[in-house]
Amino acid sequence: MDSDIPARPELGNVVVGVDGSPSARTAALWAAAEADRRGRPLHLVHAADIDRRAVFAGADSLRAVREAGRDLLTDTAQAVHERFPELPVTRELGRQEAVACLRAAAGHRGTIVVGHRGLGGFGTLMLGSVGLGVAARAEVPVIVVRGEGERPETGSVTAAVRDAADLGWLLLAAAEADARKAALRLVSVWNVLAHVGSVATMLDDLDGIARQRVLETKELADRVREVYPGLIVGHHVETGTSVPGLLTEASGRTDLLVTGRSRRPLGIGPSLGRVAHALIHHAHCPVEIVPPAFASADAPDS
Repeated sequence: MDSDIPARPELGNVVVGVDGSPSARTAALWAAAEADRRGRPLHLVHAADIDRRAVFAGADSLRAVREAGRDLLTDTAQAVHERFPELPVTRELGRQEAVACLRAAAGHRGTIVVGHRGLGGFGTLMLGSVGLGVAARAEVPVIVVRGEGERPETGSVTAAVRDAADLGWLLLAAAEADARKAALRLVSVWNVLAHVGSVATMLDDLDGIARQRVLETKELADRVREVYPGLIVGHHVETGTSVPGLLTEASGRTDLLVTGRSRRPLGIGPSLGRVAHALIHHAHCPVEIVPPAFASADAPDS
């Protein structure tokens, strides 16, 4: 193989957070299907937050929390087994709060799956502090399961791209499509309002910017085809005034929407950009957020 062609990324183990909510149950079954496609085990995590509770709760209360957590894990594992009887499933009753538990369980190369609406100790708001915290701070891909649980498959994975710097995480989207035997569709949204009025932008300048965006998207598609020659890869540039709006609309025609997570200025602190934030709250399908460091990380599998 040509040394200039990047290696195919390996899809890691799947970790899913469960809390007893219908959303978490849907996420667990979705995660089970994902693990099955990857040929990987599924790891169920319930964050009981025992260490914090121990400060103010008595022994009986802590015992009840542990028992409820174990029952929930057992019940979820049984539901998974009924759908995927051959899938290896492991369970973990975490002592820490949810974000820390999930990050630790995923290790360096796993994938974290969460539901879009929590309950009780695992995220009391829609997505909530847990889902947002994991999506913004995890060093591994995070998938927020949205959309209808039994929606018919479209046979496609969509990647929301901008420029050549997206190639690293884009190859992970290609691996997801390849595992599904689905097509990969690259969508780049060009917001004309982002360029109007910057420095007396002329119509000819806007036309040139649009052509450059089309060229960059095509080059990304060509690079993916080099790594996955058998994969059907399409590319399209959308023009509009709302990037989140157009991508949310596109999410209704795909099985998984993948995007990269923003880099913070100077690399300081966690970040979840405006587009990713909108998608994990409003998309019509599961959304995968890939952190910048993961695409180039040379870490062992978890």
